[in-house]
Amino acid sequence: MGAQLHWIDMTIVVVSVIAAIVVGVYFANRQKSTADYYKAGSHIPAWAVGMSMFATIISSVTFLAYPGNAFKGNWLNLVQGLMVPIVLVGMVWFIVPLFRRVIRLSTYEYFERRFGLVARYWSSIAFLLEHFTKMGAVLYLMGLAATTFLGIDIQVIIIVIGIVVILLTFLGGMEAIVWMDVVQGFLLIFGGLLAVGMLFYLTDGGAATIFKVAGEFNKIDVGPYDWDFQQKTFWVLVFNGMFYALQKYGTDQSMVQRYLVAKDEKSAKKATYLGVAMSVPTWALFMFVGTCLFVYYQVNTGLLPEGIKGDKVFPYFIANEMPVGLAGLIIAALVAGAISTIDADVNCISAIFVEDYYAKVKKNATDKQKLYVGRVAVLVTGAACIVLALIFNKMGNESILDSLFVLYAIISAGIVGILVLGIFTRRANWKGLYIGLAATLIFTIYALLTGAAAGDSEPILNLGDWNFTHHKMMLGVYSHIVVIVVGYIASLFFKEPLAEKNLTVYAFLEERKNIENSSTRNLENSKS
Repeated sequence: MGAQLHWIDMTIVVVSVIAAIVVGVYFANRQKSTADYYKAGSHIPAWAVGMSMFATIISSVTFLAYPGNAFKGNWLNLVQGLMVPIVLVGMVWFIVPLFRRVIRLSTYEYFERRFGLVARYWSSIAFLLEHFTKMGAVLYLMGLAATTFLGIDIQVIIIVIGIVVILLTFLGGMEAIVWMDVVQGFLLIFGGLLAVGMLFYLTDGGAATIFKVAGEFNKIDVGPYDWDFQQKTFWVLVFNGMFYALQKYGTDQSMVQRYLVAKDEKSAKKATYLGVAMSVPTWALFMFVGTCLFVYYQVNTGLLPEGIKGDKVFPYFIANEMPVGLAGLIIAALVAGAISTIDADVNCISAIFVEDYYAKVKKNATDKQKLYVGRVAVLVTGAACIVLALIFNKMGNESILDSLFVLYAIISAGIVGILVLGIFTRRANWKGLYIGLAATLIFTIYALLTGAAAGDSEPILNLGDWNFTHHKMMLGVYSHIVVIVVGYIASLFFKEPLAEKNLTVYAFLEERKNIENSSTRNLENSKS
């Protein structure tokens, strides 16, 4: 599909990969305890933690999916990301200190304290399965793109990058991951800006032509705006994005663990805001890359192979149009995106295994034993990720996307609902919640069987007018709502004591009110 990569570009890519191993070796001697290995000793500055959050959420898939979406359509998928800062403004002020005060390491320790052991393992297993499959998909998709440029067999690329991730995570722990993410985060941004700059330069008429043609074709748009939940519309992405933000920043170990890495609550909040502030513009940047590619190949006619898929256009442009050296930097950014996503997930899965499973079985385990088991978990998780990516390679792209959606829909059903019930109401109890979880599991299975997972094909179970006909992204909304509504109503039928106030938002509202009252009294005293 593309030209042979120049040795200079190849060297840049190889050096960037070796750098990840060097960073892991550099921080290896500092990993003396589980606090060091999983929380980096809680002394990382806020800006670095924020960059790590950003690099983790912006994976190499962003390099392919976002330009591809914008090339063949518009910026509709950006709406999901735009909901993140809106939701976070209302929750960061209490969600960050809540986790820092309540849990030791595992996010799902909170779920157990609030609703019991079943809630902890429901959410913990969901995280493990979802992120394990995501790691395999990211590694495979990165390999699929990289093989186009490097001319190396995709299986070799998958194995090599997988080993690099294992070494970085095994040796350097979270501290190495954070500082490597900082470098990789800047590389991701630079790669996107570099691509836009080159497209401005190569397109006949430059930036003015790009904006003019993009406007004529409505490429910089987030419609359709119809109030229609059966199609992929603006409103479907709004609601899905709201629950995505709650799930990512309120229930996802890869984010919550970053709250613990920061040195204090104030730093953790700053880091979260910084990570989001960088993520949204970067998503928009790669959407804009797709728009620029569309205009470039509209104006410079005859340059694009006939029938090429949208997500293949950006790799084709890099391989055939980017100058020597610049192509290597962008490919290095693509690989960096995969590493920064996968290394964080490997570390977090290891942390969950140690805290939620090993420590439960061996209650008197020493910290040294936990660290040893955690390192073994890193090796096993990394190796399994490589195997899964190789399996995905055998399955093919279409099978992966379909399979992942079905899996995510089942295993993540209602997790945000658990969080909302736990935080915003003291009346919800474990008995009511378990009824709510049963209800959402039944609903999810019904929706998948009658249409949500089948796309345009015939549903597995055809109930006629009773089929689930809404867009499959709405399943990620309804499943949580079912838990919230059914779980709360069911809780009213059981006489259980109210939840501890410090496990809910009410403790922080009371704390804020006391601070405001104290400030008012001090002001009044100073006037008198």
